[in-house]
Amino acid sequence: MDKIIKKVIQQIQDAGFKAYVVGGYTRDSLLGRITFDVDICTNALPKDIHAIFNISNSNNYGGSNLKIGKFNIDITTFRKELKYVGRKPVLMEYIDDLKMDLIRRDFTINAIVMDENDAFIDPLNGISDLEKRIIKIIGNPEERLKEDPLRILRAIRFATVLDFEIEDSLYRAMKACAGYTATLSKMRIKQEMSKILLSKNFKNGLKMMKELGLDQVLGITYEDVIFTNDLQGMWAQVKICDIPFTNTEKSNIIKIAEVVQLGEISMATVYKYGLYVTTTAGSILGVSANTINKMYKELPIKERKDIVVSGKDIIEILAIEDKRSVRFILDDIEEKIVNGILENSRVAIENYLKNK
Repeated sequence: MDKIIKKVIQQIQDAGFKAYVVGGYTRDSLLGRITFDVDICTNALPKDIHAIFNISNSNNYGGSNLKIGKFNIDITTFRKELKYVGRKPVLMEYIDDLKMDLIRRDFTINAIVMDENDAFIDPLNGISDLEKRIIKIIGNPEERLKEDPLRILRAIRFATVLDFEIEDSLYRAMKACAGYTATLSKMRIKQEMSKILLSKNFKNGLKMMKELGLDQVLGITYEDVIFTNDLQGMWAQVKICDIPFTNTEKSNIIKIAEVVQLGEISMATVYKYGLYVTTTAGSILGVSANTINKMYKELPIKERKDIVVSGKDIIEILAIEDKRSVRFILDDIEEKIVNGILENSRVAIENYLKNK
């Protein structure tokens, strides 16, 4: 455990409370994986945490967040969730029982805790499931999935990223409860799908989604997706309705998909779509980044403003009265220069225009 995390735990303990690291940090420590997201559970109430760390921020569930160095630390009070509405616990109570707090969590591998001495506490046998490389839910599978359908996507995500198997009874329950995922927010679907797509084991995750019928429930279609370590490049190969992409993400995804659809990358393609889009599409099409970079460097112009004549120059050279035609003439010049048919010099362009 990093000394920064130990110090946070020690501060809580010095105030007279229990505190443990739980969830992903503990799981990943056992797997030899590095993570900087840390969850700490404690019997200290939110008001106590606020006083200990002199903070006032709480999320909707009474948790507090600290950002210290490279770590993002969430601190939550032991609790028992009594009632869910739309996957949100609308009724809960704070408790002073570590095991009861662990029972409310999703999977056994996420219910292992670590104390300040790096000793593991594992009442639900999560370490055994880690060793067996299996995803097992805590409690009755169907009840827990109906309580929070996001657990279906999380199970697929963990199985994909960690290359684990999903326990049989959980997998059957996931198939039976697949329809409940239609109630999930598009943002949460995007977050889980993005993690699946960025895993080199993504094909296993997409295969499970089809087997469970989630592709139909969530309106996702995909065929032969080819791995690229660029997330927008992965999304460009998947069609899904109403995912909340930013304008920049949406634009890049559309452009990458267009280049992939072309099936090849030419100088004109690199000029039109730019280095990022064509490099990302190239990784899908099997065109190396070095090849695309070379093409980009060899472009006679990088953008229209690099053309040595302007619209005003064209009007003067051709004595044009209808200025609406200038844009089309510039389009023609631009295309000829990019394709190496016309030299980007004033003499060459003037001769081309007069002969044309």
